[in-house]
Amino acid sequence: MADDFDSFFDDDNFTKVTDDRDVETPAEAAQSGPVRNRRELRERRRAADKKRRMRIVFVAVFLVLVLVLVGTVVSFAHRRASSPGASASKTTAQALDYYDEQEGEEVQFTVSSGEDASTIAQHLVEQDIVKTTTGFLSAVNAANASAKLQPGVFTLHKHMSSASVVTVLTDTSAAQGILEVRSGETVSDVIQAAAQASGIDASEFTAVIQAGGDTILPAEAGGSYEGWFEPGSYVVTDSSLTAGNIIKMLVDARIQKLESLGIAEGQRETILIKASIVEGESNSDRYRAKVARVIENRLAANMPLGMDSVVAYGNGVTGSQLTDAMLNDSTNPYNDRIRTGLPPTPINNPGDASIQAAVTPEEGDWLYFCTVNLETGETKFTASEDEFYQFRDEYKQWLADNGLDG
Repeated sequence: MADDFDSFFDDDNFTKVTDDRDVETPAEAAQSGPVRNRRELRERRRAADKKRRMRIVFVAVFLVLVLVLVGTVVSFAHRRASSPGASASKTTAQALDYYDEQEGEEVQFTVSSGEDASTIAQHLVEQDIVKTTTGFLSAVNAANASAKLQPGVFTLHKHMSSASVVTVLTDTSAAQGILEVRSGETVSDVIQAAAQASGIDASEFTAVIQAGGDTILPAEAGGSYEGWFEPGSYVVTDSSLTAGNIIKMLVDARIQKLESLGIAEGQRETILIKASIVEGESNSDRYRAKVARVIENRLAANMPLGMDSVVAYGNGVTGSQLTDAMLNDSTNPYNDRIRTGLPPTPINNPGDASIQAAVTPEEGDWLYFCTVNLETGETKFTASEDEFYQFRDEYKQWLADNGLDG
C-alpha cells in the first residue's frame, strides 16, 4: 500500500492533480515547479490562501477608501452649496433685498400720478422700505408690473421685501386719497369727487371755480373750467394741498396733454368744445370720428348742431330728462336745436379719443346720425333727412321691443 500511495504522488500524477484543483496560478506554478510531496502541497496551499486573503483585504480597503472619498466629495459639495462663495445668487439677493419680518415701522408711502418705476424705487429706498432700487426694479420686472403700479397713498412697513411692496403697489384697493377724473365728467362731477378724495370741503373748490381762474386757466378758456380738467388719477392727500392746488394740477395736466397732441394755443378751446360734444354723443370709439365729421359738416352748412347732449348740459339735466320746453327755450345759450355755431364752452371733460376725433374727423358727407340699438350701441349715419327719420323710427321700435318706450 505504501508503494501504491507513494506512486500516487509521483511527479506526473501530482502535477495533474494540482493542475485540476487550480491550487496555483500558471505564473506561480512556473516559478515554483511541480509539487514533490504532501508537505510542500500544504505549504503551497497555505501560501495561496494567504495571498487570497491579502487580495480580499486589499479590495475591502480599496472600497472603504472609495466610499470615504465619495463621502468627502459630497460633504464638500454640500458645504460649498451653503457657503457664500458657492451661493453667489443667494448672497446677491440678500444684499439687494430685505425679507419681511413683520417688525418694521409702519410707513405711509405716496406714489404720485405719472411716476415711473425708477422714481418709485428711489423714494422707497429713501424711506428705508426696500433695501435697493435694483432689488425693487428686479421685482417689478419679474412680476411684469411696470404698467400696473398705482398712484395713491399706501400703508407699508420699513424693511419689506421688494416683491411684497410690488404686490401692494399694484393693488388698486390698497390705494388711498386718489382723485379719479373720468372722460365725460363735468366740472361739477369732478369737484365733488375731489372734495371726497382730499377731505377738503366742496365749497372751497366751488369758490376757486367761481373766481374765474385768472392764475390757473389759459386766457382762451374765457374763465370757464369746463373741458380743462385732464382725465386721470391724482394723489390729493398731501396736507399741504389746497383746493386751488388740486384744480391747477388738473388744468396743468390738460395743457400738457394738448401740447403733446400738437394742438396750438388759441385753438385748444375750440377743439375741446368739439371734442366734448363728440364725448357726449358717442357710445363707442368706432363712431367718434364720424360724429366729429357731422359737427364739421353742420357748421360748414350753417345748420344748428341739434345735439341733445348740448341742450341737456345747458339745463343741468341728462339727455333722457329733456322736455319740450327745454328744447324750445331760445334763451338757453346751449340750445343748439335753435342756435347755430358751437356752444359757448365745452360740455364735459373729453378724453383722448374724442380729442383726436375732433382734430382729425373721418371723411364723409353725413349730416345726421342716430343710435338704433342701445344694447349694441349700433349707430347709423346719413346725409339724408328722410333716411334719418327712418333711423329714428328704427330706434323707437327697438325701445318698444325692449319695453322701454313708456
